[in-house]
Amino acid sequence: MDALLTLARWIDALNDRMADLAKWAVGIACAVSAGNAIARYAFDLGSNALLEMQWYLFAGCVMLGAAQVLRLNEHVRVDVVYAKYPTRGKVLVDLFGMLFFLIPVTTAVLVLAWPVFMRMVESGEMSPNAGGLIRWPVMLMIPLGMALLLLQGISEIIKRSGWLMHCFEMDAHYERPLQ
Repeated sequence: MDALLTLARWIDALNDRMADLAKWAVGIACAVSAGNAIARYAFDLGSNALLEMQWYLFAGCVMLGAAQVLRLNEHVRVDVVYAKYPTRGKVLVDLFGMLFFLIPVTTAVLVLAWPVFMRMVESGEMSPNAGGLIRWPVMLMIPLGMALLLLQGISEIIKRSGWLMHCFEMDAHYERPLQ
């Protein structure tokens, strides 16, 4: 179990670094968006490349940050009775969800998105908009994000299994979001 917990710590550290990139993507997207708005309304200038860069950065933010949201236990869940479960019940529900939903879905999306990404790289597909960008960098975010989420799912399975075996201390606190 020690080797698996070391792997989980490595995955957590990797996703911490990817979350830092996601934070930068948010800041840069805001700057590009503000610059675009100022150029458009103040100087009547526009750029399709800058508009596309905004959604490329947004894709990076979402796909690079998703694993961190899971790591911090801030992900969306169906909260009908989850909050009322004791910690052991929450851990078992989490394990079930990760094993039977998260791992299969992230694997399927990763397997299906990779060939599409590779075709875009090989063809050099460009945006049809005048001055648009190449498409493969934004398409890379899908398999990369799914791979990171898959790895984080494995890390969470390891940590929850360790907690059940009394080998790992974990904060399983969950606070229901305000409505």
